[in-house]
Amino acid sequence: MDWTALSLSLKLAAWTCAVLLPLGVVLARLLAFRDFRGKRLVEALVALPLVLPPTVLGYYLLVAMGAASPLGEAFRALTGQTLAFSFSGLVVASVLFNLPFAVQPLQRAFEGVGRDLREAAWVGGMSAWKTFVKVEAPLAWPGLLSAFVLTFAHTVGEFGVVLMVGGSIPGETRTLAISIYDRVQAFDTQAAGLMSAVLLVGSLAAIATVYAVGGRAVRLRG
Repeated sequence: MDWTALSLSLKLAAWTCAVLLPLGVVLARLLAFRDFRGKRLVEALVALPLVLPPTVLGYYLLVAMGAASPLGEAFRALTGQTLAFSFSGLVVASVLFNLPFAVQPLQRAFEGVGRDLREAAWVGGMSAWKTFVKVEAPLAWPGLLSAFVLTFAHTVGEFGVVLMVGGSIPGETRTLAISIYDRVQAFDTQAAGLMSAVLLVGSLAAIATVYAVGGRAVRLRG
């Protein structure tokens, strides 16, 4: 078992969730509660990573974060480090690649909150923030939990985007999925099999959790 790679994968997943979930809540509420020109285009862009090959997205992210790009130059000026082939670059790439896994469950959850409930809270004198905390969040928590579980599990197992943007730098960008690939290339099937089993069990647990939470939410609303 490559414990360093496992630790890095968990760290990347934690950072991705910490950055993406607050952004996902804001974007999901916007898509759930408001109609505006270009809404379908925004939804399509959010869902794009589901159908776009990871290597294609990874290529464009690598170009966008390269040392010669405006973003790469700005990051180097601020930190003195490169964005591509770094852990920071992996976080940026992971946040973008996991958008649908965070936003879509949250959007569906907020859509399940009746507009009449929100309007009743406003009529009762609640501010928009209090309405979110006392009305929307308690009703939408299954979507938030699903978004967290899916984002975390998908980040731990991601391969294509991570390889394109970060390469395989030990302790910096070599995640568990990359380590499995390296072990297979080295014909170390025992280590590759053990690490693959860890990802398999983790993925199965994540899916089971999502289904369990969704089923419980349906029963409570019924």
